Amino acid sequence: MEHTWRCAITVADLGEFGIIARIVGRLPQFPAVLLGPGDDAAVVRAPDGRMVVTTDLLLEGRHFRRDWSSPYDVGRKAAAQNLADVAAMGAAPTALVVGLGLPGDLPTEWLDGLTDGFRDECAPIGVSVAGGDIVRSEQVVVAVTALGDLGGRPPVTRSGAQPRQVLAVAGRLGRAAAGLALFLAGRAGTSERFAELEDAHRRPSPPYACGPAAAALGATAMLDVSDGLLQDVGHIAEASGVCVEIDPDAFPLDEPLAAAAAELGEDPLRWILTGGEDHALAAVFPAEVPLPAEWRVVGRIAEGKGVQVRGHEEAYGGWDHFRS
Repeated sequence: MEHTWRCAITVADLGEFGIIARIVGRLPQFPAVLLGPGDDAAVVRAPDGRMVVTTDLLLEGRHFRRDWSSPYDVGRKAAAQNLADVAAMGAAPTALVVGLGLPGDLPTEWLDGLTDGFRDECAPIGVSVAGGDIVRSEQVVVAVTALGDLGGRPPVTRSGAQPRQVLAVAGRLGRAAAGLALFLAGRAGTSERFAELEDAHRRPSPPYACGPAAAALGATAMLDVSDGLLQDVGHIAEASGVCVEIDPDAFPLDEPLAAAAAELGEDPLRWILTGGEDHALAAVFPAEVPLPAEWRVVGRIAEGKGVQVRGHEEAYGGWDHFRS
């Protein structure tokens, strides 16, 4: 998929301060930000005296390709993966700070699309892009720091899971991995059946509200599924000193996922268990807690160590930035 641009103006033509002015002019500010872009630093409210902070990087060619993803997609994805980390702590996201590395010949329309992607991912949940930095680079680099408010509750960490509790998931799994597989196989754009999987790779849809809601329900451990369910819940198992037992029959196999697996000769369960970048939330709850419909129980916590998939002896892995 090729993206062409009608405008011949590049970011180099604008210069650093012109770029900043162009970005700021497209971004709304919300009440959590007391002082937004334009000074040496932003000022963000911390209502209960604490601030959840997380940061992440997207590198062109590593996390996205400009011939596969529009700038709007990249902006949505960059915001989403950081906002999901805040939600996974049981916090409500409040603000982002964004660092950009941009090639000088990048069209300004690409910059506008990126900015609009950030705006449209953040605005529905009242999150501001409160500031950032810009440098010239050989490829597009997007560095995001996200802030969040715990609302007076303790953070939900990875270390609180206990035996006889249950593991539940909010959001969809395996779809971003299926979309990536379609792109890598050259099958993207060949069928309407695959469109939503391709979109899932380009820009995830994390269930942000489920994070603070899970904390209010009494979740004892929680995380964002970014590197694959098995690898990520392995962090809960290790931090909590427990065994996480996963029921593979608990995952519904919908038509797009089944169709893509048949097309590529893949095991859809592998996508569900090991595929990254869906940014669903996985949380552990006491077994007696009634869970709302957004949460699906997919396993249980037992004595022991590690992660087990019931009925599957083969090793399933996950994403590792230095081994994958």
